[in-house]
Amino acid sequence: MTFFQFFWLFFCYSFLGWALEVVTSAVRERRYRDHGVLGGPLCLIYGVTGCLVTVGLRELAQDSLFFLFLFSAVIATAVEWIGGHILEWLTHARWWDYSGRRFNLDGYICLSASALWGVLGMVAVRWLAPLLLAAFGLMPVWLRLTAVWVLLGLLALDCAGTVLTLAGVRHFFPQAEATHSRLANLTVRLGLWIFGRFERRMTRANPQAEITRRKREKSDVFAPGCSFYKIFLLFFIGAFLGDIVETIFCYLTMGVWMSRSSLVWGPFSVVWGMALALVTLLMYRYKDKSAAWLFVAGTLLGGAYEYLCSVFTEIVFGAVFWDYSHIPFNLGGRINLLYCFFWGFAAVAWFKVCYPPLARWIERIPKRPGTAVTWVLILFMATNMVMSSAALVRYNARWQGAPAANAFEQALDEWFDDDYIAKVYPKLKHR
Repeated sequence: MTFFQFFWLFFCYSFLGWALEVVTSAVRERRYRDHGVLGGPLCLIYGVTGCLVTVGLRELAQDSLFFLFLFSAVIATAVEWIGGHILEWLTHARWWDYSGRRFNLDGYICLSASALWGVLGMVAVRWLAPLLLAAFGLMPVWLRLTAVWVLLGLLALDCAGTVLTLAGVRHFFPQAEATHSRLANLTVRLGLWIFGRFERRMTRANPQAEITRRKREKSDVFAPGCSFYKIFLLFFIGAFLGDIVETIFCYLTMGVWMSRSSLVWGPFSVVWGMALALVTLLMYRYKDKSAAWLFVAGTLLGGAYEYLCSVFTEIVFGAVFWDYSHIPFNLGGRINLLYCFFWGFAAVAWFKVCYPPLARWIERIPKRPGTAVTWVLILFMATNMVMSSAALVRYNARWQGAPAANAFEQALDEWFDDDYIAKVYPKLKHR
């Protein structure tokens, strides 16, 4: 999928999602109601979710409709939950509420909505995406490129206008404010044309420009609660411990010591680090839930996360870093039932055993030294990730027979030759 195809799908999904929300509100409430945050007729949650499931789950369209439904529901539910909390944090208001439905969580997600997301994901991946891409292919090349760039430019100005409106400083960027206002008017007219009736936009009844941000309480504790510093340190610790645990596990099950690192420098598994940081960020307020609840949530989210990581690394680097094809109950070799259960057990162990003492230990670090050390680690990990990505891209190019094109690529060939890559990534395979 090319850059232009990706964003074509993103805008189509966002618009269709907006239209679906407006139609649903009209049917249920007998009135026009716009659930979009931006001025234009777009619901970004639908765009983000649609692209994630289309790119990440497309190989399931022919292999397994059940897992396509299941992972579409899990991924979309996670996006909806995250998006709802981000919007509440930015605007101090709820944009949807499922509190009146059964089996809801904080009113942001519920079982019935998740099931609907699963169905929509199946439809998008199996039928809608091929249709939209076919329509895109029928356009002249110049029209395709122009349309995507124009839409991206309008989206950027619309986002800027929305952010400035929320911050109460719209006058700083009058072009963005003007674009945002014009798109908002167009959205209202479009909604009225669809339903044949008039109603002012929900956001105009409660202007977001008047919203003021809450003042954050200052704390003398380093990395309190679920702060940025704590999340990063948990990522760093999780990446290190994840690599060690996987290395020991491989030795106990296969009798060999092998690197399980994701990076060229040091024993760090980014998959585990990101998983630990994300699960803490997403499930922090649910850490006191029952072990059964944490196990089910960890199994589903962990399985979907590992599957998307596998797809992402294959798309970006042209290779796979793990293959479970030899393990029973696997899905495309990317995940298997046993390891999904392992994610569930890990979630329980993390919140019930490991997180409380580790969080207290981090919070006891002196504030100034802790801040300085954290930024040093951030710089190190950022450099490590950039160099690892460059080394893997260059390794893939060497495998395809492409010679080094510049001094940097020559240095990569010298520093990270095939033997070095094979030692760090022993399970790496080309597809």
